[in-house]
Amino acid sequence: MEISRRSTLGLGLAGSLSLTGCTNRLASVSSGFPASDSTLTPQERARDEAFWKSVADQYDKPADIIQLENANWGVMSKPVQAEYFANTEMVNRESSYYQRRDYWPDMQPILQQTANLLGVSPDEIVFTRGATEALQALIGGYNKLGPGDTVMYCDLDYPSMVSAMTWLKERRGVDVIKFNMPEPATRESVLAAYEAALEANPKVKLLLTTHVGHRTGLAIPMAEITEMAEARGVDVICDAAHSFGQIDFKIPDLKAPFVGINMHKWVGAPIGIGLAYIRRDRLEAIDPYMGEGPTDPAIRSRIHSGTVNFAAFLTLPSVIDFHDAIGVANKDARLKYLRGLWAEPLRDHPGVDILTPNDPTMHGGITSFRLTGKTSPEENISLAKRFLDEFGIFTVHRTGLAHGACVRVAPSYFNTPSDVDALRAAILEIASTA
Repeated sequence: MEISRRSTLGLGLAGSLSLTGCTNRLASVSSGFPASDSTLTPQERARDEAFWKSVADQYDKPADIIQLENANWGVMSKPVQAEYFANTEMVNRESSYYQRRDYWPDMQPILQQTANLLGVSPDEIVFTRGATEALQALIGGYNKLGPGDTVMYCDLDYPSMVSAMTWLKERRGVDVIKFNMPEPATRESVLAAYEAALEANPKVKLLLTTHVGHRTGLAIPMAEITEMAEARGVDVICDAAHSFGQIDFKIPDLKAPFVGINMHKWVGAPIGIGLAYIRRDRLEAIDPYMGEGPTDPAIRSRIHSGTVNFAAFLTLPSVIDFHDAIGVANKDARLKYLRGLWAEPLRDHPGVDILTPNDPTMHGGITSFRLTGKTSPEENISLAKRFLDEFGIFTVHRTGLAHGACVRVAPSYFNTPSDVDALRAAILEIASTA
């Protein structure tokens, strides 16, 4: 049995996009991107509202709210959703007859296409059910630690990864060090914070990093931090769950040997698809997962997910095609543009603290803020509730920051300037009476 591509997305170059190759079934939910000037830079494209309206038309959106909490996971586009439904029907119908005979052969070109997207080799990645599974397997399987060694993380790192790092104390006998990121952050202050933490803790052997933080949206200079750590004999595990697809880069650009990735946040896959990356020359540093053959050199021995959502993984070609049709550089520029419309006009407001710097290398589309002095979880829970109840704007509070709780704003590709303008007006109104 051979899986045919049920939706042949006839996608042109990112500068002049069209979905004119859709089948009749998918044409009913996809009117296509308009022909446009291929000479536009991503920054110019970011302001091309006709183009972004055509992108927004590819998504189902909630009717009664302004959805600015798109960082939990990213909804599928209509063509991807239709492909996913079709694959679900096929897998449900053919069941184990398909899975046991043809699923793995069908996944080989999908693995290659995914590797091409990431800028790596297929033997350096293994599919998971999300970045959490990938990163916990990398942390738990890292075998270069012994009693007396130290591992380190910071206050911006994700709770599930932090719990895995602290688990190493019990299982490996290591010391666990936490340090705090500076606020307000700059490129220089972030690099200085990592350097100071590494200098103060010479026994560190493993450093957890987060490329784009889920709490504030801060993007750290990963390549420089990796080089800084490796010069001291420290291995780096990088959480790229929020950066891949939101920011224009390839995995080798991070220089980290171990990376966890999500495909269901900013790339647009069905929920339940992630990846672990292990650089080919560092595979031996990660033990095979429990129960896997210890002599198996393949990277897939480092993960065991059990029975996965086969239809979701079979949908990845359409996911990647749709992602490429918009263009990751265009996505990057658009999200930063929308962020800039609300965050930068408020930067100098005496009652508002913007938690990412006005440096395009230090953020994507996500940015958090708090009302000045309002640092408790309760105050920020209340603030997010006011946005929803009084203004119809959905955001989410975040806790765990050394400097206090905050409210996170995460626009997506279907959001408009008017959406973030409404948020800015709401913040100004609330701040004026705080």
